[in-house]
Amino acid sequence: MREYKPINVLFFLLLTCVILLPLVYFAPSNGYLIFGQRFKFLTWEKLLAPKEQEKLDLNFLEEVVVSDINDESFDTQLDSTQNELGLPTKSTVLAVASQTQLEQNEEAKKNLNAFFSELKNTTQKKEKISVFHYGDSQIEGDRMTAFIRQRLQSQFGGAGPGLIPAINVYSTISFGQEHSENFERKIIFGKEKLSTKKYGAMLSAATFKIDSMAHKNGTPTQAWIELTPSKKGYTRCKAFSNVNLFYTDCIDTCTLDIYENDVLIQQDSLLTDGKTHKLSIKFDKTPERLKLVFNSKISPTINGISLEGDVGIQMNNVAMRGSSGTQFSSVDYESISYMHKELNTKLVILQFGGNSIPFFKDSSAVRSYAKRLKRQIKFMKKCTPNAAIIVIGPSDMSQMQEGIYETFHFIPYCIEQMRKETLSVGGSYWDLYSAMGGKDSMYAWVENKLAGQDYVHFTTKGAKKASQMFYDAFIDAYNTWDQKIKTKQDTSIANE
Repeated sequence: MREYKPINVLFFLLLTCVILLPLVYFAPSNGYLIFGQRFKFLTWEKLLAPKEQEKLDLNFLEEVVVSDINDESFDTQLDSTQNELGLPTKSTVLAVASQTQLEQNEEAKKNLNAFFSELKNTTQKKEKISVFHYGDSQIEGDRMTAFIRQRLQSQFGGAGPGLIPAINVYSTISFGQEHSENFERKIIFGKEKLSTKKYGAMLSAATFKIDSMAHKNGTPTQAWIELTPSKKGYTRCKAFSNVNLFYTDCIDTCTLDIYENDVLIQQDSLLTDGKTHKLSIKFDKTPERLKLVFNSKISPTINGISLEGDVGIQMNNVAMRGSSGTQFSSVDYESISYMHKELNTKLVILQFGGNSIPFFKDSSAVRSYAKRLKRQIKFMKKCTPNAAIIVIGPSDMSQMQEGIYETFHFIPYCIEQMRKETLSVGGSYWDLYSAMGGKDSMYAWVENKLAGQDYVHFTTKGAKKASQMFYDAFIDAYNTWDQKIKTKQDTSIANE
């Protein structure tokens, strides 16, 4: 192997500089277009005065105090024959100030105020309402949703993690799940799809493989799902007294054996008309280990399992990794609308945009995306005609440009267009990007261990901070509505 002397290396570096310096000196800011490909070089101005990393001051976040919401005294084994599981904590105090606000027009205020009325009176009426939090990987594993759920359930009532996937593939703090190997996950936002498109409100479902030998012998195939309460989640998500199994496409006899701690407690069967249905199971206390065993020659489609209390709010986390939030209208309308009706959905939160931003080439692509999202909002309004809509925009996201981390170019314009289209259909908008600090804030969040090294996703600490800011804005809007109602009531009494 030939050895090079230091002088040879020096001459090589000098020759390289002689070749590259003219390219740098004369390089246009947008680079050279060669055979349809654009090649960019560091310009002479940037070589002499390189950009410095923007370091945003995050002192304003010190005023966002993340509430300690896991010290609530809540009996996860409450005997529901004596009292309703999910009653609110009387000592809980609502937030009174917020650094951010929900952006609304009059129609959006009207829609959200209708939800506030439902929210305030749910436990008094001994009813349950559902909130669906749909989002991309930013809410995966119940991040953000779990924090908001605990706050809302503590103050307005509710228990349990709500609707969970038939087959869960994400690490989560809110429930435990195992399943037989023959169960297969089907999702609208991935490769493994259902030909019927009957995904339901979770936009995912599961079927089990039929054993070929059993099928040949004319005997049913067995498959099972086992559920346990969370051991590390927030207090209220650990407790549930009602289990609702949603299914569809059952066209052959399918028996269901229900076990609690390995003891058979109930036997049932699914309806075989092929339509979407719900099978309900009631418990006096939270089961330590619940196992659902299916036996059938033809697999039904399992759309999800809801773990609920008796009264209050059920907040459902639907994480769609890689999704842009534009697949809702591809789901079979009957299956998704049925589940939302049965779960009494009164608020839908859509948190998307982050997966589209890296691929925007021009402003027209941004507008096209925002209009597609608008169509999805209109579809969700059709599926949940009495529900309010809140859109949470994308967070800041950074990419390496010329040695420093900078905000993706089209994020501000994307937010502008998402806000515009959301308001045009009566939805409320919350600007997560601005709440973080705006342009180049992600770098500061990473430096402060509030976001990960991918410069896209929050850490657990950062997710709590973002959740608290959203919750503060939400409760600020609630308090404004509530105060107006009280003022009207006081005025009415005074005039009598």
